[in-house]
Amino acid sequence: MPEAYKALQRGAALVDWERVGRVLVIRLRSIGDTVLCTPTLRVLREQLPDSRIDVLLEEWVAPLLAGHESVDSVITVGNDARARLRTALELRNTRYDVVVNLHGGTTSTFLTRASGARYRIGSSSYQFPFLYNVRLPSPQEFWGRDEVHSAEVQLAVAGHAGIEVERRPDSELPINEPASRMIDARLGAIGLSGSSIALIHPVAALFTKQWPTRSFAKIAEKLEMEGLKPVAVATESEAGVLDALRELTRSTVKTFSDLTLPEITELARRASVFVGTDSGIAHIAAAVGTPPLVIFGSSNRDHWRPWTRAPYRIVFDEYDCQPCSGYECREFGDAPCINRLSVSKVAKTLDELLDEMQLKP
Repeated sequence: MPEAYKALQRGAALVDWERVGRVLVIRLRSIGDTVLCTPTLRVLREQLPDSRIDVLLEEWVAPLLAGHESVDSVITVGNDARARLRTALELRNTRYDVVVNLHGGTTSTFLTRASGARYRIGSSSYQFPFLYNVRLPSPQEFWGRDEVHSAEVQLAVAGHAGIEVERRPDSELPINEPASRMIDARLGAIGLSGSSIALIHPVAALFTKQWPTRSFAKIAEKLEMEGLKPVAVATESEAGVLDALRELTRSTVKTFSDLTLPEITELARRASVFVGTDSGIAHIAAAVGTPPLVIFGSSNRDHWRPWTRAPYRIVFDEYDCQPCSGYECREFGDAPCINRLSVSKVAKTLDELLDEMQLKP
């Protein structure tokens, strides 16, 4: 255990956890953020087996954690002011003893304070930090090192308040039985029941993280040569990328653009390997134990690498300007960190992963 960890534990304004009956964890924003809060939910449940533990998520991503064994209830919040006020009143009426905010934006800070919880746990770097009465100085100081993963950042918030987090469990997602049956039916309808499939996610939220579709087409061909059936997923608004992928590849790629998040989770659970960009879907694959190969461009690899004990690989070209915000490429304009990453480099890294998994024919 790092000395900094011990010092912070001794000096923190610790919560009287023995008298805590109701806990709320707030984690707003993206798919990856939601998946990577599950290690914190796990350690809270392990150490508070008799307490009520709820999690507050944005509506669109909430189905991911429905039925999670560490959570008693998933609460959602909408985007408009009226919906947020309704949620604030709901939290106030529940009378939580502890609110652990793993996000730190304006909305989550407002909801934390509005809850009226005795202990409001967050980070000194959050918006309006004075509204928290248990504040983490920094996750780097907590862990005693400069580079920390997103999962560790969230664990540190709870750890500073006296929860034992040194074990750092994997991320995890519940099995969704209706979604599982749906995926079995969808795979059966396209002749892939019982097949060894490779899940591909060929899209990213930012152009600085988007590996060219033509390059994914070549990787689909390689996966098929290795005896795997490539299956690609995207959202309905990204369906054009899937159309282009099918046109550019000589392999038989099956595609889905209409799956729910629980259905994507169950599809990932059935896959032998995942190949895709740094995205929330990559974190879903890691959380269900599917070995991922994640292609990185502008984002922070130490912070966003797969959080899993399963075999995995990350592949990237290194540039002095990495990591960056990713919203624009200030140094070059055309994001060469992702656009010039060669198919051969990704294919070689994929070979290494398949060899470790003993999936090579």
